[in-house]
Amino acid sequence: MHFSPTDPSPTSPSNAASPPAASITRDWTCPFCALLCDDLAVESRDGGTLAAPATECSRLAQALACYGAADAHCACSVGADDTDLDTALARAAQILAAARRPLFGSLTTDVAGARALYALAAECGAILDHLHGDALSAATLALQDRGAFFTTLSEVRTRADLLVFFGCQPSRRYPRFFARTLAGTGAARELVFVGCQPDPAAHGLANARVESILHDADPFDTLALWSALSEGREPAALRGAPADASASVAALQARVAAARYAVLVYEPAALPGPHAALLIEALHRIVKAANRTARAGCLALGGDDGALAVNQTVTWLSGLPLRTHVTAPPRVNGTVALDHDPYRYRTARLLANGEIDALLWVASFAPPAGLPDPQPGVPTIVLGHPALAQAAKARGGATVFIPVATPGIDSGGHLFRTDGPVVTPLAAARRVPLPTVAALAAQLAERLQAQHAVQGRS
Repeated sequence: MHFSPTDPSPTSPSNAASPPAASITRDWTCPFCALLCDDLAVESRDGGTLAAPATECSRLAQALACYGAADAHCACSVGADDTDLDTALARAAQILAAARRPLFGSLTTDVAGARALYALAAECGAILDHLHGDALSAATLALQDRGAFFTTLSEVRTRADLLVFFGCQPSRRYPRFFARTLAGTGAARELVFVGCQPDPAAHGLANARVESILHDADPFDTLALWSALSEGREPAALRGAPADASASVAALQARVAAARYAVLVYEPAALPGPHAALLIEALHRIVKAANRTARAGCLALGGDDGALAVNQTVTWLSGLPLRTHVTAPPRVNGTVALDHDPYRYRTARLLANGEIDALLWVASFAPPAGLPDPQPGVPTIVLGHPALAQAAKARGGATVFIPVATPGIDSGGHLFRTDGPVVTPLAAARRVPLPTVAALAAQLAERLQAQHAVQGRS
């Protein structure tokens, strides 16, 4: 697959023109959570502010509040001093050229940005990890070890009569989840919350029966018992299993078996670590067992801030998911071109142990991912939302900052929806002429290639 970004040519933010007068974009796709709601209207007002008055999504309102007139005039900086784009790019290229073990972190961008960043990583030998790398890695490990049985938002809306929410209340992170999947259908639904209290937003659904079981139980104990029951083992065969828990889970398993289409909903980011992958494996084991005699599927809610888009793109290009080290040519004899390790290449671990010598931090969505604490001897390049400009300057002389466009706000783009196979195009709600992550990464790669050519490296 290939996507050609419909991004404007990069311009120097310090010389950017003022945004156009107020306009409304209808059927707009919101990029600020992985539901990618595409039924919205967003208003771009004179001065560069944005609003979506017809929606009650608190997450969208919080994100739109991060955009304003000052974005068009946000300058690049090197250290504490403003500079032009060319100077900032030159310094960033110097940092990457000198690095032996750079980390590309946060990576909150879209498909085009991920493609360009992978090419840049291959040029300088970088490690790639996302802001939501812990949740992504847990899901990836479960998929690698046991496989998966996923469903889609459309299947949930049209078919599911029993939804089991394991340890999560979707509206906390995804305010429009129930509106997008269940509201207005008229179908009777049973909603069971396991390991947590019911989501308050679920009580407003028509024709829905809402209940909660085992809301204080240990999630590992619950899934161990449920997994055994799904395979036909009797509760009494499990030593130490409380009678009330066995009865509750046995009743739930019977409902799953009798349902027309059961869906198990979970959020990888909400599951307790560091062994969330084991819980995800168990949930898919239960669903696979159910599919021997009935219909069932899992719905994982996650992939925010471009996490799924970046993970999918890196996997297409390299054959391996995120938390992969791309070795730059010429490779040292005996080393491999790619090395994937979800533990070794975790951002927090690499920073804490001083295992990198340069950091490229990408934060194009709002609210922007905060910057990690400065690391001695580790220069940092920030391709970020204009709101990060002052924080980058405060880090001192070892930081380069370049403001970037947000996909779906200042540029077009593509993101993957939370249910996996759906790639959604984004249209710009306004067009403040900030450079895209893809354009900047491509320019940095060109500069590195030119330096390597001068040094005699092909």
